[in-house]
Amino acid sequence: MEVDFKNIKVIGFDADDTLWVNETYFREAEETFAKLLEGYETKNRIDQELFKMEMQNLGRYGYGIKAFVLSMVESALELSNNKVSNTVIAKILNIGKQMIDQPVELLPGVESVLQKLQSKYRLIVLTKGDLLDQEQKLEKSGLKKYFHHVEVLSDKKEENYKNLLDHLQIKTSEFVMLGNSLKSDVLPIVKLGAQAVHIPFHTTWVHETVSKEEEESNSFLTLNKIEDILDYLK
Repeated sequence: MEVDFKNIKVIGFDADDTLWVNETYFREAEETFAKLLEGYETKNRIDQELFKMEMQNLGRYGYGIKAFVLSMVESALELSNNKVSNTVIAKILNIGKQMIDQPVELLPGVESVLQKLQSKYRLIVLTKGDLLDQEQKLEKSGLKKYFHHVEVLSDKKEENYKNLLDHLQIKTSEFVMLGNSLKSDVLPIVKLGAQAVHIPFHTTWVHETVSKEEEESNSFLTLNKIEDILDYLK
C-alpha cells in the first residue's frame, strides 16, 4: 500500500523479534520442555497444555521468560499428576536461566537503520514483558544510545499506547510504530489513528496471531526487512 510519512516525527520500535531475536529461544525451550515430560504425555499434548497454562497465568504473571518458566513448572506438575522429580523441576528452572543469559543477537540491518534515522527523528522503544529482562537486553544490545525513551508496557493494547503517547505528548499524526506482531505492534496503533509498519519475523507465538479478516480490514505497511523503512523515512 502507499503510505505518506511526511508528517512523522517520532518512530516507535518494538524490541523482541524487531530489534533482536527472541521468539526462537521460546520455541527451543518448548522443545526441551516437551522432551523432559515425554514420559508423561505426547509432545502435542504437552505443547497444548503449556500454552493453555500460559494463557491462564497471563493475568497473574504477565509476559516474559519468568512468567514462561512458572507456567512450565505448573504444567509439569499438572501433566505428571505431581509426580515430576525435583531433577526435572531444576532442569526447567535452568531452561529459564539459559534464556535470560542468552547473548542478544541483533536482527540484520537494525543498527544501521537506527544510525540513519536518529538524527532526523525521535526514536523510542515500546516493548512488553519483564522489566528487568528487557532492560538487560537493551543494555547488552548496545542500542540504548539511539533512543530518546524506552518503555516496557505490561501489555500492548490500544489503551496502553494511548496513555503512553499522551504522556509523552506525541501526536498520532506524527507517530509510526514498527514491529513484528500484528496483534501487539500494528493493529492497536492503526486503531488509534497512527501509522504502523509490520515487519514479520519467521516465527510467531500463537497468542500474537490475528484472523485473516482482521488483518485485511486494517490499513498498514508491510515490509520484508527493517532496512526497507529507509525507502519511506529518509
